[in-house]
Amino acid sequence: MKLPGDAVIARTKVANYLLKWQPENDKSQFLALAGYTARHADQLVEDIRTQLLPLEATFEETTEYGDKHRISGALTGPNGQLLRVISVWITESASRVTKFITLYPAKED
Repeated sequence: MKLPGDAVIARTKVANYLLKWQPENDKSQFLALAGYTARHADQLVEDIRTQLLPLEATFEETTEYGDKHRISGALTGPNGQLLRVISVWITESASRVTKFITLYPAKED
């Protein structure tokens, strides 16, 4: 299935979580491999929207907040490096709005 093209991707989540070093489950160093830094928050939001969101989503589970989906794909960063990622999304039960939750490196097979 395809998720809606107008899904919400919060810039603050990208800038303050994905691109900011975290003591646990840090993703900033992984994203930096493709040239994404704190200065590239808007670029990462746009790349998630244009490179991942159009891909097929897989239903994962229904939670108390809504239906979770994942999209496996690749992001080509500002430096041209390709990153294989899994992105996680939720369609909220109450609002029916689809929102980006996170992304993480895809495991190599």
